Amino acid sequence: MALCARLADVGIWQTADVQFSLSDVAAATSGRLLFNNVDIDGISIDSRTIEPGQLFVPIVAERDGHAFLSGAAERGAAAHLTTGLTTGIPAVEVRDTAAALSALGSAARQRLTGEVIAITGSVGKTTTKDLLSSVLSRVGTTHASYRSFNNELGVPLTLANAPDDAAFVVLEMGARGTGHIADLCAVAAPTIGIVLAVGAAHTEMFGDLDGVAQAKGEMVEALGESATAVLNAGDERVLAMAARTRARVLTFGAHGEVRADGVTVDERLRPRFTIESAWGSVAVELASSGMHTVTNALAAAAAALAVGGDLTAIAEGLSAVTVSPWRMEISHTPAGALVINDSYNANPMSMHAAIDSLLQVRAKRRIAVLGVMAELGAEQASLHRAVGDRLAAAGVEVVAVGAPDYGAPGVDAVEEVPPVLGELDADTAVLIKGSRVAGLERLVAMLG
Repeated sequence: MALCARLADVGIWQTADVQFSLSDVAAATSGRLLFNNVDIDGISIDSRTIEPGQLFVPIVAERDGHAFLSGAAERGAAAHLTTGLTTGIPAVEVRDTAAALSALGSAARQRLTGEVIAITGSVGKTTTKDLLSSVLSRVGTTHASYRSFNNELGVPLTLANAPDDAAFVVLEMGARGTGHIADLCAVAAPTIGIVLAVGAAHTEMFGDLDGVAQAKGEMVEALGESATAVLNAGDERVLAMAARTRARVLTFGAHGEVRADGVTVDERLRPRFTIESAWGSVAVELASSGMHTVTNALAAAAAALAVGGDLTAIAEGLSAVTVSPWRMEISHTPAGALVINDSYNANPMSMHAAIDSLLQVRAKRRIAVLGVMAELGAEQASLHRAVGDRLAAAGVEVVAVGAPDYGAPGVDAVEEVPPVLGELDADTAVLIKGSRVAGLERLVAMLG
């Protein structure tokens, strides 16, 4: 995968208490040990947040991470990888630091004896990861990827920072092209693989939905006979992946083996429903918002049942989850207007799901502040216009931020939005949604 476009998705690494030696690092990466051997407590690629005792891995992308070796050492790094430059602290010289990080992830995976659960799909990966982690933490020691650590940097980081005694390691896997999921699975060797949905995300790279399905299905192809593929029965392209795997198949969603019955939502859009399955049934009150998160919860429940979790633990975990930021966050302005902050990312599938939520809110005035849905290729204009047309037909006001394809009134910058919105009272609901490049999360603070 191209590193330059993906570094922003990795963010700041928070590590578990993990210890191994620098000589182990040298062996795993086929590197050369420089200076003395030391013990390492975790790995980071961010010199700004390095913790004492960690190994700093300088990634070469838009900026060369080697420029931050001294800063990492000053903040307490025990050692670092390098392609040549040193700082006087212990180091391992390698040919390519990103490849070395991947090798460290593979070596760490070999030490793990618990379940490794990987999640992919066009939408819902992080929310499902959060839900599943909350459930599994009630069953055994659980380590999960931080926020959206789902690429060629985030997956090996998650594995390398997982404690050896983890009963469960939960990973996200994203893809921007064919072969990316296969590469990540080669590092992670998942024992459970969850595929959530196939939608028009990154179609600029995949070409069409069949291309997306081909790429996402690389996960189930990587699973062995003793593994379990957890598939969304409500998505025909996902369900068809059952023919591409040797693993046992467990389905969730509409007509699946793990289903939801009697779904309702409260005033904060939190779903209430009953999980029905061959393991029995249980009432669930989700802590996360949005009707579409029911599918994510069913995926988490199915995976938990596959590894021996019980329904009571599942219901408790789903009701107590803390979802990663900017995903269906519900707040109110000082005047009482309801704000739905779903600004982390956007593609047509997630956009329409967010609109469904906006239309469920009791409000006299509904507004959608929308940023671009990026990387949709040749269909970008038509997919944006379909969103604009739907909102216009539903009587929803649209403010497009740097996104003229919605065919709605717009502005060029986030800072221009508040004056356009005017007075927001208790009878108003505002949806904020766009791809990361739009940076719409800043609007929430502006609205108070």
